[in-house]
Amino acid sequence: MGTCRRRATLSLATAALLAGSVAVSGPAHAASSPIEACGGGSYHVIDKEDLGAVATVYLLYNGTSNCVITWKKDAHAGTKTWMMASIAKQNSDGGFSDYKTDSGNYAYYAGPRKVKAPHTCVDWGGGVPINGVETSWFSPRSRWHCD
Repeated sequence: MGTCRRRATLSLATAALLAGSVAVSGPAHAASSPIEACGGGSYHVIDKEDLGAVATVYLLYNGTSNCVITWKKDAHAGTKTWMMASIAKQNSDGGFSDYKTDSGNYAYYAGPRKVKAPHTCVDWGGGVPINGVETSWFSPRSRWHCD
């Protein structure tokens, strides 16, 4: 009886250990493109803004949802630095609020952040350190997208 109980306890402990290692291992790989990071499929790039030699902020759309992502350029990829991606849809009063923002120390990209905004304008932007200074860019009125 003691041997069966010991085997059952050992089996449960082994199962718990394996389950824990899977839970903390994280994703197998990061997205390989801004389109993949936003969900692939029907997303396509509708605008972009270079942030110096460090990164590019991409705005993507799939017919109903806009997605923003700040993507590091190859020379800077792999090193964790502060990054930000942000997007908001226009309110009925013409202003913007309720920004969906992702910021932190990332090696490859910040985001994706999405809003459902068919036939509604979106303000979008991103940020990275340029020459050691956190630098942010947001779309001017002429670059709002109102698809």
